[in-house]
Amino acid sequence: MRKEILVVDGSRAIQLLIRTIFRRFYRVITVPDGISAMEYLRQERYPDLIIASAELHDLSDWELIRHISLSPLYHSIPILAISSKTSAELSSERMKYDLAGCFSKPFDPLRLIADVDSILLGSRVHRI
Repeated sequence: MRKEILVVDGSRAIQLLIRTIFRRFYRVITVPDGISAMEYLRQERYPDLIIASAELHDLSDWELIRHISLSPLYHSIPILAISSKTSAELSSERMKYDLAGCFSKPFDPLRLIADVDSILLGSRVHRI
């Protein structure tokens, strides 16, 4: 069975980009907001990785990431955060929520591929 990535971002362009990059190798589920993401998780679905925007229109900044990282049910799911903050600003957030990684918008898709593959496949190389 293919590993699953849950993508949470209000931008359809970012959802499409991430789905296009990874759909060949992973099962990619996209949702537009934090409430939809929490509903997805509430249905006892446990993705192998979550890629989430830190700034969602329906929740306070970082609220979804805070909820997931502090939840006894979901804290073991690796999270890659996407944010409008600079890389320097994201450093403290990464440590605070024990994130697998952080990306500033606009992000480098090749770096995202490398980070996702590192998390989900270990040392195996992703083939585009």
